[in-house]
Amino acid sequence: MSATSVSPWEWGLFGVIVVAMLLVDLLAHRKTQHESRKRAYAWSVAWIGVGLAFAGFVAVRHGGTAAQEYLGAYLIEKSLSLDNLFVFLVIFSSLNVPEDSQRRVLFWGILGALGFRALFIFLGLQALERWHWVVYVFAALLLVAAVRVARSPPNAPTEGKNKLVGFLEKHLPVTRGFDGKRFFVREDGHWRATPLLLALITIELSDVAFAIDSVPAAMSVSRNMFVVYTSNILAILGLRALYIALSKTVHELRYLHWGLAAVLAFAAAKMLLSHWVEVSPLLSVAIIVVLIGASVAWSLRYKARHPQAPASPRSEPRPPAPGGHREARA
Repeated sequence: MSATSVSPWEWGLFGVIVVAMLLVDLLAHRKTQHESRKRAYAWSVAWIGVGLAFAGFVAVRHGGTAAQEYLGAYLIEKSLSLDNLFVFLVIFSSLNVPEDSQRRVLFWGILGALGFRALFIFLGLQALERWHWVVYVFAALLLVAAVRVARSPPNAPTEGKNKLVGFLEKHLPVTRGFDGKRFFVREDGHWRATPLLLALITIELSDVAFAIDSVPAAMSVSRNMFVVYTSNILAILGLRALYIALSKTVHELRYLHWGLAAVLAFAAAKMLLSHWVEVSPLLSVAIIVVLIGASVAWSLRYKARHPQAPASPRSEPRPPAPGGHREARA
């Protein structure tokens, strides 16, 4: 399957699916103040169902091998998105963002990710086609990411604010409190950003860092623009529901970081050895499922044996600063 073999109407269909999913996500939660975890789990299953159904479309249009590549890239992105949840928890905790406002930030953050991922994937694939040595650069990035993830267990303490949040607070005119779900308010004749905009900017910049890990990992499975981009986007579209569903429990998966690190290391090895060893897409899918499944099962087994184990400090919200929720009026 080559990029040129993808018909324009296939890109158009994908665009319609994405727009429809975004509208459903926006309208379905418009009046929801506090979404239950049960409902969030149901939405997560629905988004995963759409992603897997698209694999069937890829199989019909481009064959089983292309569908296997899609599934491999989708599983990589979905797995690595679990690591993103820890960062979101720290960002929202640093700024004391109310729960109902977190969904708004995540929605616009995902919308911005659509453009960032398209740019990263296009540039990455173009670089791989022009210069073979880029493979080794991407593999090195993945190995560094694997080490970083392995050294950051979910129960590791996180002191103080997210560094990026602290930097933006010093360099942007920001109000001390929130004004509903507004990103800007007018104070003393000047426009100022609310902490909600600060959270959105931090998440968008964090997604750039996430893309540096996940996009090369997906390219270790496929070099096709259509496969890599559609799998990436369909994997992150359900991230808001996944965050709501797992934000209270993801810290209990104490061994998940080992599975994520192993997936990144596998992707790096696949890239480094691609000239000598060919790993089929189906085998790649199986390896990813085993690595993540084993780390989750190991975590659940530990939790069952140690039900009183302390929760991750990352999951504990910081107490709001005095005046931290004072409403800023326009």
